[in-house]
Amino acid sequence: MENTQPEETLPTEMTPDEALGFATRLHRIGELDAAETLYRRILELLPDHPAALNFLAIARHQRGHAEEAIALMKRSLVLQPDVAGVWNNLGNILLDLGRVNEASEAYERCTALAPQDPLPFGNLGVLRRAQGRLEEAEAAYRHALSLDPKNVDVHNNLGNLLAGMERVEEAVQHYCQTIALMPKHPAARKMLGYAYCMLGRLEEAAAYYRAWVAEEPDNPAARHHLAACTGEDVPERATDVYVESVFDSFADSFDAKLAALTYKAPELVARAVAAARGEGKRDQAVLDAGCGTGLCGPLLAPYARELTGIDLSGPMLTKAQGRGVYDRLVKAELTRFLQDAAPGSYDLVVSADTLCYFGALETVCAAAAAALSAGGSFVFTVESMAAAPDASGYRLEPSGRYTHRPDYVSQALQAAGFAAPAVEEAVLRTEGGKPVAGLLYSSRKPAAPR
Repeated sequence: MENTQPEETLPTEMTPDEALGFATRLHRIGELDAAETLYRRILELLPDHPAALNFLAIARHQRGHAEEAIALMKRSLVLQPDVAGVWNNLGNILLDLGRVNEASEAYERCTALAPQDPLPFGNLGVLRRAQGRLEEAEAAYRHALSLDPKNVDVHNNLGNLLAGMERVEEAVQHYCQTIALMPKHPAARKMLGYAYCMLGRLEEAAAYYRAWVAEEPDNPAARHHLAACTGEDVPERATDVYVESVFDSFADSFDAKLAALTYKAPELVARAVAAARGEGKRDQAVLDAGCGTGLCGPLLAPYARELTGIDLSGPMLTKAQGRGVYDRLVKAELTRFLQDAAPGSYDLVVSADTLCYFGALETVCAAAAAALSAGGSFVFTVESMAAAPDASGYRLEPSGRYTHRPDYVSQALQAAGFAAPAVEEAVLRTEGGKPVAGLLYSSRKPAAPR
C-alpha cells in the first residue's frame, strides 16, 4: 500500500499526533516559533486537522493576529463543533476584541457542552461585566466557584466586580480568599490594600502594604502602592519596572477590561486631534506615545504618512502589531524616546491615558516640544485631581495612578514652549461604579517665524 503521509515534513519522522504533542509542549514553554512551524507542517499534511487548527489559532492570537486566529478556530469548529474548549478559546479572542455579543454566543455554547467545567463560567462572568450585566456576571462567577471553590482567578475577579458595585466588604473577603489560595497573587494583593483605602481604613492599608514590602522588598507594586497609600516617598513618576509589571500581566485581557470600564480616552483624543489637525490626509509623522494594544492606532492612521507606536510593555506591543496600522512599534520609555528623537521628528504626538503614570510633567512636556516640528500638536489625557489640591500640582492616588491640577498641567506645557493649551473636562472611564474625571489637553508648538 502506498504511503500517503509525507513523513519528511515532520521532525524525526514523527506521526502527526506525535508532532502535535511535541508542538503543544513547545508552545507551553513559550517556544512559539518552533510550535507554530510544527502546527503548519501538520496542516500541510492534514489541512483538516481540527486540533492543529485550534492550537495554531492560539499561537497567532498570542502574536497579535486575532482575525487570523478567529478564522482558524472557526475552521476547527466546522470540523468538530462539539469541542467545548475551542468554543471557549474563540470566546476569549472575541472578548479581547470587544466583540462581546459574538463572545457571548461562544461561551454559551461552551457552557452547554461542558456544564461541569468552571472555566467558561468564569469567562462568562468577565463577559457579562463587560456588557454591564453585573448581576449575571456575579451569578456566573458564583456558579464557577460552586464547581471549583478554590479557583483563584474567579475569586479575584469576583472581588473586582463587587468592589465596582461598592460592595467593598464582600470584595475584601474574596481578595483574602485569593491570597489564602495563592499568597503571592499580585493583583489580589494590590486590590486588597486598595479596598482598605476605599473603606477609609488607611492605617490598615498602610500596614498591609508595609508588610508586603517587608516580605518582598524588591516588588515594584508593593513599594508603589505603599507610597500611594501613605503619601511618603512618592516618586515623580511610576518606575519603568512597575509600569511593565502592570501592563505585561494583563495584556491578553486589556481590551476586554477597558470595555468593562467603558473606556473613552481614545475617542476623546481622536476628537481633539480632528479639531487640532483638521481632516486627515495621511501626510503627518505621528507618534502614539504609550500605545498599549493600539486602540488609538486606527483612529490616528488617517493622519499618518508614518505611524509610530511606543510602549514599555512587550506583550502590549504584540497586540498592537496585530492591528496592522503601525509602521513602527518600539519598546521604550516615553520620555527617553522623545529625548532621543531628532528635533522636529513628529507633527503630532498623542498620549491617551499614559501620563496618569507621571506625576511631574515638566520633563516629558519639554521632550515632546523638542520632538515636534514647528506647528506640531501634543494631545493627551490626564486624570483630574479632586478637592484639596496638592501644592505640587499632582498627587499619587491609592489606585496607583497620578491625578493632576489643571493649572499645573497648563503651566508645564507653556514652560516647555507650547502655546496656551485647549483643555476640556471629560469622563475617561468608570471605575468602582463611578466616573473617572479627566482632562483632555490639546497644545500646539508655535510655528516658526517667517
